[in-house]
Amino acid sequence: MQRRHLIHAALGWPALTAGAGVLGGCASAARPVPPTTEPADGPPPVPREFRGVWVATVANIDWPSRRGLPAEQQKAEIRQLLATAVDLKLNAVVLQVRTSADALYASTLEPWSEYLTGVQGQSPGYDPLAVWLEEAHARGLELHAWINPYRARQSGGRSAPAASHVSRTRPEWVKRYGDQLWIDPGEPEAAAHTLAVCRDLLSRYAVDGLHIDDYFYPYPVQDAAKQEVDFPDEASWARYGAQGGRLSRADWRRDNVDRLVEQLHALVRELRPTARLGISPFGLPRPDLRPAGIEGFSQYDKLYADVELWLARGWLDYLAPQLYWPRAQKPQAFETLLRAWQGLNAQQRHVWPGLFTSRAVTDAAGWAPDEISAQIEICRTPPVSGGHLHFSMVPLAQNRMGLTQQLRQGVYAQPALPPATPWLTAPACGPVQLLRLRDGQLQLVTQDGAPARVFALWRRAAHRGDAAWRLEIVPPSGRVPDPDPGETLIACALNALNAEGPAATFVV
Repeated sequence: MQRRHLIHAALGWPALTAGAGVLGGCASAARPVPPTTEPADGPPPVPREFRGVWVATVANIDWPSRRGLPAEQQKAEIRQLLATAVDLKLNAVVLQVRTSADALYASTLEPWSEYLTGVQGQSPGYDPLAVWLEEAHARGLELHAWINPYRARQSGGRSAPAASHVSRTRPEWVKRYGDQLWIDPGEPEAAAHTLAVCRDLLSRYAVDGLHIDDYFYPYPVQDAAKQEVDFPDEASWARYGAQGGRLSRADWRRDNVDRLVEQLHALVRELRPTARLGISPFGLPRPDLRPAGIEGFSQYDKLYADVELWLARGWLDYLAPQLYWPRAQKPQAFETLLRAWQGLNAQQRHVWPGLFTSRAVTDAAGWAPDEISAQIEICRTPPVSGGHLHFSMVPLAQNRMGLTQQLRQGVYAQPALPPATPWLTAPACGPVQLLRLRDGQLQLVTQDGAPARVFALWRRAAHRGDAAWRLEIVPPSGRVPDPDPGETLIACALNALNAEGPAATFVV
């Protein structure tokens, strides 16, 4: 069969790469639709924007809706939340899979999370992460695994720790601080344990990213006299000094975190080269690197997180600073902070700010649902950020104060693909073929049969009164709703890094 394929450059589509999927149908039971030449007035470039949402499992913030929910209801909630993400035209979910040295997946290293069954260490009867991955990928959504590297027990924890929990197996690593338990970052064996957990996770699950948030050394707590309490790491600090360590205590703490971040980055590159390491720190840069007028908490001095160093060294693939303030709050002005982080990004990694979506649908002063749309529009103003993330899923799933509908009809009226990650590589997708199956449906496949993460499909009706191109993101199954007679389709496959393969044009 003659095939005339149009390269992505001819369409003005940026070069990218794509991921795995399962193709339905069978070529022997299908008739290929012959390709044709590209129309002179082809479609515009595919919009690129990372549209992520955090799904917090700690304290059952987003999922599951309560502890002890039967497995089938937990699965139904997974499908419902993912359906909301697809309907809203999001393209990535960041799922919390390790909240407190526990696991929301099958692990031999740490116990099952209490937020599943209500009892730490008790199996929910299925593998939640495996289901989330299968259901997300089938819908064309990325799934990033979010871990907390140091927290050992959250203040809302109710269950007794399981026998396999680190607070019982290695109590010397774990410190009580305020009303929570924390793994001491100064314990080398504890850091090695966290890396082993991540190695196991990355080895067994086809996640699209590994993600850590703003919890490094814990946020300071105060005593009854309102005095800040120092983190109780005297033993590990004394051991460091006895071994000849020369750093100050603050620099030593930062070095502990730096080494973990660097090793996590190397681990992701080793085990899952197409996965991206994302970090979502507190939203203010360190004091000496802030723009004029920006004030507030210093994570560099209090959480011992040298985020600016990680950006400078390229130890991450995307930074999602938590810009959790409204635009009008001058000491933490949203756009000023976004531009500051972009200006610190010498390695040109992705900078996708976190938006406080949950706060915007409350009666908090300075917040309103349209604040989120306005912040997204700022992200699209040059220099564009290339994306953003919502905290968190539940207000979107519930359409609180009409926010979901507002986003769907406004800033998310058109779908988008995540941006390319040019410093990483993945096998490219080959040309696409369009099949008409026995049931009359259409299916996109790659000619070589290699899986695609998704397909980008531009459509234009045959009626000249409607000459607009319409973009659809087609899941890896490749199934395309039957077009009108004479409709023009231009399609390409995307790989694990969302890079486009060659495009082909069809008139059905």
